[in-house]
Amino acid sequence: MKITAINILLVGAGGALGSILRYSISSFAGRFEPTSGFPFATLTVNIAGCLLIGLLAGVEGRHPWLGANMKLLLVSGFCGGYTTFSTLSFESLQLFSAQRFLALAIYIVGSILLGFTAVALGYYMVKH
Repeated sequence: MKITAINILLVGAGGALGSILRYSISSFAGRFEPTSGFPFATLTVNIAGCLLIGLLAGVEGRHPWLGANMKLLLVSGFCGGYTTFSTLSFESLQLFSAQRFLALAIYIVGSILLGFTAVALGYYMVKH
C-alpha cells in the first residue's frame, strides 16, 4: 500500500483512539494488580485486542464498508495503538491457516523469547 497523507492521518487517528482506550482500560483493570501482583491490565487489553482484530478480519471479506481506509483506521491504527499483541496473534493465525507450522512456531517463540530478551537487555544496559 502506498504511503499518503490520508493514510498517515487514518493510522494516526486510529492509533490515538486505541492508545486512549488502552490507557482507560489499563487504569481500570490495573486497580486489581496491587493486591494480586498479576498483570490483569495487560492481559485484559491483549485479549480484547485479539478479539477485536479477529472480528475485523472476519467481517473484512463479507462487508464492503471495511475497505482500505477503514482497515487502516481500525486495524493498523486503532488495533495497533491499542495493542500490537493482536497483530502478532492474527499473523500467527494466518501462518496456522496456511499450515506453515514451523514458521508459526518460530514466530511465536521467537517473538516472545526475543522480545523478552530485548526488553531485559535494554533495561540492564541502562540500569547498570
